[in-house]
Amino acid sequence: MKKKLVGLVSALALLATPSLAADKVKVGFIVTLSGPAGIIGKHMKDGFELGLEHVGGKIGGLETEVIFGDDQRKPDVAKQLVDKMIKRDRVQFVTGVIWSNLMMAIHGPVTRSDTFLISSNAGPSPIAGKRCSENFFSVSWQNDQTPEAMGKYLQDKGIDNVYLMAPNYQAGKDMLAGVRRYYKGKVAGQVFTKLGQQDYSAELSTLRAAGPDAVFVFLPGGMGINFVKQYAQAGLKDSIPLYTAFTADAVTLPAQKDAALGVLGTQTWSPDLANPVNKRFVADFRAKHGYIPSFYAAQAYDTVRFLDAAVAKVGNVSDRDALRAAMRAGDFPNTRGSIKFNNNHFPIQNFYMREVVKQDDGSFTTKIRGIVFPAYGDSYAKDCKMSW
Repeated sequence: MKKKLVGLVSALALLATPSLAADKVKVGFIVTLSGPAGIIGKHMKDGFELGLEHVGGKIGGLETEVIFGDDQRKPDVAKQLVDKMIKRDRVQFVTGVIWSNLMMAIHGPVTRSDTFLISSNAGPSPIAGKRCSENFFSVSWQNDQTPEAMGKYLQDKGIDNVYLMAPNYQAGKDMLAGVRRYYKGKVAGQVFTKLGQQDYSAELSTLRAAGPDAVFVFLPGGMGINFVKQYAQAGLKDSIPLYTAFTADAVTLPAQKDAALGVLGTQTWSPDLANPVNKRFVADFRAKHGYIPSFYAAQAYDTVRFLDAAVAKVGNVSDRDALRAAMRAGDFPNTRGSIKFNNNHFPIQNFYMREVVKQDDGSFTTKIRGIVFPAYGDSYAKDCKMSW
C-alpha cells in the first residue's frame, strides 16, 4: 500500500510540473553588448531592466527569469543563443535584437519553434509582408517607416536633389527604399557603405562632387558618430543640410555634440513626449543611469510593459492563443502614448520630426518639431495573409 501511495504522489508531481512551469515567465533577451556597437545594447538592457523594475520584477505578476545574451553583432552567434534559450532554457519569449540581419537569421528558427519573437528594434521588410508570422510581434517599427516619414518631409519641403547613404545590409536597403517611396525628386547619388565603417573621407569627397541640395543618411551607433563629425569637419554641414534617421540620438549625441546641432531626423519617440509613462521613464532612467535615454532604451522598456500587460490579462504563459490575442489588443502602457498593431503585428503609430538641440546644462538631446505621419502603418502589411 505504501509503495502504491508513493507511486501516486510521484505521478501527481509529474502531472503538476507543467502547470508550475507555466506559472513562470522566461524571457531570452538578445542584444549586442560587446564591441563598438555595445553602447546600443547597453541602452536597451538598461531600458529593459528599468521596465522590469517598474512592474515589480514580475511580468504579469508571475515569477520572471530573464536570460541575457550578447550576439556580438554576428548572425551565427545570435542563432546559437536562441537555440540554447529555446532548447535548454525553455524561454517562452525571445526579444531584443538590434540588427536586421540578425533578426533575419533568427526569425525562422524562433517562430517555427512556437516561441514568441518580440522585436525591440529590428524591423526588416521581408518579415512584414509575405513572411509575417503569428509568433512575431514588433514593439518598435518596420524599417521603411521612419525614412518614409523623412521622404515625405523632403518632398513636401520641395528639395530637388538629395544624396542618399546607408550601410550595406537589410536595414540600410530598407531605409533608402523608404525615403524613395515618398521622395520623388532627383537622387544625386545612392551609396551603400560597409557595415561598421568608421572613415568616410572617400564618400564625403564623392558626395561633395555630386553637389546635392541635401543629404540623407542612416548610420546608427558608432558609424553615425564618425560620419556626422567628419561631415562637419569637412565643412559640409553649413552648405548642404543633413537629414537623418537613427543617426543623431541619445546614443551618438554625447560624442557628436555641436557637429549634430540643428540636424533633423524622423522618429516615433523623443524624450520630450509629454505622456505620463514617458515622463516617468525618462526621469527614472536619468536618475538610475545618469544619462539621457535613447529610443533604443524606450523601445526595450516598452517591450516589458507590452509583455506585462498581455501576461496579466491571460494569467499564465501556457495559453498561447490567448496570449496572442492579448498582445494584438495593443492597449498597454508605453512611452509613445498610443500604439496599435497592424494585421502583420507591426505597430501603427505617430512619426515625428525631431531637431537636435543643446540644453542649458550643456547636454544634447532632441525636440519634437511636428508630426509627419499620424497613426501610420507600414507598406508591407497588405502582403501579410494574417487577419484577426
